[in-house]
Amino acid sequence: MSGVDVLADQVADSHRRLAAAQAQEPLATVRARALARPAPPSFRAALTGDGVAVIAEVKRASPSRGPLAPDLDPAALAGAYVTGGAAAVSVLTAPEGFHGSLADLTAVAELGVPTLRKDFLVDPYQVWEARAAGAAAVLLLAVALDDASLRALLDTAAEAGLDALLEVHDAEEMARAAALAPALIGVNVRDLHDFRVDNGRFAAVAAARPSTALVVAESGVHGPDDVAAYGRAGADAVLVGEHLVRSDDPVAATRALVEAGDAARDDDGGER
Repeated sequence: MSGVDVLADQVADSHRRLAAAQAQEPLATVRARALARPAPPSFRAALTGDGVAVIAEVKRASPSRGPLAPDLDPAALAGAYVTGGAAAVSVLTAPEGFHGSLADLTAVAELGVPTLRKDFLVDPYQVWEARAAGAAAVLLLAVALDDASLRALLDTAAEAGLDALLEVHDAEEMARAAALAPALIGVNVRDLHDFRVDNGRFAAVAAARPSTALVVAESGVHGPDDVAAYGRAGADAVLVGEHLVRSDDPVAATRALVEAGDAARDDDGGER
């Protein structure tokens, strides 16, 4: 990935997709379509409780790894995750490099599982798109948005009845996030500029979390030991993509992560 700034490319593509969508359907129409849907299940509530909850991801490809499972059936894979005990499902909707779509999001949301739209959102319009597609939550990136934009997207998510997972990568972004008082904070140990992963960053960044927020560890989960380690470092949940997508048995692979999360609860005396 040397010489390639994935984040910059993704944000530019998000702006292109936004302009195309706005030209096709005005905000008022998307908003009305979104509010005509039944209210989604609570994403945050699904992550609340003892142990480390598992958010399992539907991910066709990665800019760093290329195709992972280009022909996957999103609903079937999400169903396997739920059978394995996943608390919620994340769906990549970015087409550039990830081969995702809103159609994948809708297919998963129709199962009734709390579903996260994972994308590089830059405008409130895209929050309403997510609600119209059946999402229960949206991912917001501190690294890609200034504080005013984050506040606007958080407010739009609340208006739309969605949870928002505010993603940070370092102490400075955590301080910015804390000032916005989100209910959910994701700590991503993957550098979105070059896609390198450093699991060791999680503990230090998560330690500065606001006490009212649940914290999700993102990236770097290759098996049950990583879930346990994140749990010991204070994670309330983990978001897992490639490890599960590439598994020959996603039900068993998910169950193993869930069991590790339950064991992390027991190691902490039931406190998470």
